[in-house]
Amino acid sequence: MDREKARKKIEELRKEIEFHNYRYYVLDDPIVSDVEYDRLMKELMELEEKSPEFFSPNSPTQRVGAKPLEEFSTVTHTIPMLSLANAMSVDEVKDFDKRVKKLLNITDFDYVMEVKIDGLAVELVYVNGEFTLGSTRGDGYVGEDITQNLRTIKAIPMRLFSEGDIPVPELLEVRGEVYIGKREFEGLNKKRELSGEPLFANPRNAGSGSVRQLDPKITAERKLNIFCYALGQCRGLTVDTHFQFLGYLKKWGFRVNPYAKPCKDIDELIAHYNHINSIREEIPYEIDGTVIKVNRFDYQNMLGTVSRSPRWAIAYKFEAHEETTVIENIIIGVGRTGALTPVAVLKPVLISGVEVSRATLHNEDEIKRKDIMVGDTVVVRRAGDVIPEVVKVIKEKRTGKEQPFLMPEKCPVCGEQVVRPQDEAIRRCVNINCPAQIKGSIEHFASKRAMDIDGLGTKLIEQLVDKNIIRDVSDLYYFTKETLLNLERMADKSAQNIVDAVNASKKRPFARFIYALGIRHVGEHISVLLAEHYKDIHTLMAAKEVELLNISEIGPQVSSSITTFFEDEKNRETINRILSAGVEIAYKKEAKKVLEGLTFVFTGVLQTLSRDEARKRVEALGGATSSSISKKVDYVVAGEEAGSKLDKAKELGIRIVTEKEFLNLIQNA
Repeated sequence: MDREKARKKIEELRKEIEFHNYRYYVLDDPIVSDVEYDRLMKELMELEEKSPEFFSPNSPTQRVGAKPLEEFSTVTHTIPMLSLANAMSVDEVKDFDKRVKKLLNITDFDYVMEVKIDGLAVELVYVNGEFTLGSTRGDGYVGEDITQNLRTIKAIPMRLFSEGDIPVPELLEVRGEVYIGKREFEGLNKKRELSGEPLFANPRNAGSGSVRQLDPKITAERKLNIFCYALGQCRGLTVDTHFQFLGYLKKWGFRVNPYAKPCKDIDELIAHYNHINSIREEIPYEIDGTVIKVNRFDYQNMLGTVSRSPRWAIAYKFEAHEETTVIENIIIGVGRTGALTPVAVLKPVLISGVEVSRATLHNEDEIKRKDIMVGDTVVVRRAGDVIPEVVKVIKEKRTGKEQPFLMPEKCPVCGEQVVRPQDEAIRRCVNINCPAQIKGSIEHFASKRAMDIDGLGTKLIEQLVDKNIIRDVSDLYYFTKETLLNLERMADKSAQNIVDAVNASKKRPFARFIYALGIRHVGEHISVLLAEHYKDIHTLMAAKEVELLNISEIGPQVSSSITTFFEDEKNRETINRILSAGVEIAYKKEAKKVLEGLTFVFTGVLQTLSRDEARKRVEALGGATSSSISKKVDYVVAGEEAGSKLDKAKELGIRIVTEKEFLNLIQNA
C-alpha cells in the first residue's frame, strides 16, 4: 500500500471506529459485533504501526496510549465555570422565577430543566472539530489539564461529526459532568475488596478520583462516562437557545442527558422535577437534583451573574437522605476566626453509602430551638457534599438519661473569655493568639490558593505553634532552618525545602496575599477585585467602608468585615512585620505580555526549572501552555529524554528549542 492509500485507509478506519464508539457508548445501540469492532481496531493499529508519520493523539488507538504524568498542569478557563445557587423547596424555586421575571421585565419566556449529575465538572475544547484540551472545573477560573485521561472515556468524541445541516464551529468549548454509573461503581468496589484495597465511599468520589489519576491506564479501567450540557466559548456558529445547543451537541456526537426538557412556566418545572424525583432510584447513575436554566442565551446575558453564580440558573436539589442515630457527645470546634461551633459526635451510621460519625449543630440557638441533648435519638441528614446536620430529635425515644448541653464561657482551646457579638448567633474566642485560631490562620495563609508554601502541612504547623515557634503568620518569615531541625522527624533536606518555599512565597500576587489574610467574607474573587482597585496594601488598609461599597460585588457585610480587620492593631502589626521580612505584595500590572498569543509545550526532563515553574514563567508573560501537540502550538521546549511529542512537533514543523534557548527567550522578554 502506497503512502497516500495508507493515509486514506487510516482516516477511513478512524472515522468508522469513532462512529461505532458513538453508536455503542453514546446511543447504546451498536450495529456491529464485538468481533467485527476488534477486527477494525486491529487493522488500524497495524496500519498506524507501519505508517507512524500519520500519528494522531485523537486516533481511537491512542485513547489509552499516553505515558503517566508527573503532575497536572493548569488551565485558565476563557469563560468562568460558575457554581450554581441552590433551591431546596418549591417556594425557593418560585422566588427564583419571580427574580428572573423582575430583572428581565418579561413574563413570557421558557426554561430548560436537566438532571443534576453527581460527578466531576469538566470542560472539553475542540479546534476545527478536533479534541485538543480537557480540564477540570477547579475553582471555576483555573482547572487542571486532564486531557489524556478524558481521552480514555469513549463517550467523548475525539473529532466531531460534521454531517447534516449543523456546521462544526472552528472553536467550541463544551462543559459536561464525568461520572461513574451505579453498577460500574459496585463492580469497582467489589474488585477493590477482592484485592484488599480500600473501598470508595460513593460514586462521586470514585469518579472524581479516577479522572485525576496521573496514569491514564488507571482512569481507563474505571469505566467512566459523561453527559455534556453547557456551552463555553463558541466561534464560527451562532446558537440562540440552550435547548437548541443540546440538539447541536447530539448531532456533533456528544452524549446528552435524555431527561432534559423545555418548560414554558413554573408549573411545568415543578411537574418535571416531581417526575424525575419519582424515578430517581431507577436511573442508573447518581443524581442529586435538577438544574433550571433560562432557555434563551440573550436573556442569560441580560441577567448576568452575581459573585460566582449565574442569575439565570439554579439547582433545585432533592430532599436529602436521612437516617436515625444517637448523639453520644457534643464537642466544640474553634475555627481560624475564633468561632465556636458545636459538633455532635454520633453513633456511626451509613447515609448514602458514607459513614457519618459527626454532624454540625451550627450554633447554640439551633441547639435550643431543636431541644437537642446528649444521648438523644436524632434524624441526621446528608445531601451531596454538605456537612451532615442534625435535623430533629425523636423525643418519643427519650429515657430520662439525656443530658442538656451548655455552650462554654471559656474557649476550650486556650481558656480565654468567649463572647457572643450583638446580632450574631455564634460565640467567639476573643484571644487573637488562641492556638486554634493561629493554626487555622497559618494553614489558610500557607494554602495553595493563598501564599502556596509547599510542605507546611497541618502536623508541622501544630508543632510550630505548640512549641511557641510561631505566634502569628508573620513569624513564618523569621524562623530558620536550624529552628526546624529541632522539630520531630525533620531532616536537613526537608527543613531546607520549607525555608525555600517560605522565601519563594515572598513574591506572590497581591490578590493572593489579600486572600491569605483570611478576612471574613473575602474569598478569592473578592480578593482579585480589591487588588485591582487598590493596587497596594497600604491603600487598602486605609480604605473606608463608603469607598469599598463603590466596588462592584462588595456589599455592606463585606465592606464592614474588611475595615474591621484592618482597624485591628494586631492585624496591622502582623502585616507590617511581613513587609519588613521582604515580602513584596504590591499590585503589579503585568505590562509585559510579550508572549501573548504564543503557546508552548514542554517535553522531556528539564534541568533548571520544574515543568510547573516553566509554565508559570510563560503564563506570567502572557503566553499559554498545552500538554498536547497540535498546529496551534508555537514552541516545543525539548528537555532530556523527549519522546513522541518531539517527533510529532517535527512532523508538524513546529519550532523546537532547547531548555537553554527557552530560558534566553523568557529572560530577554
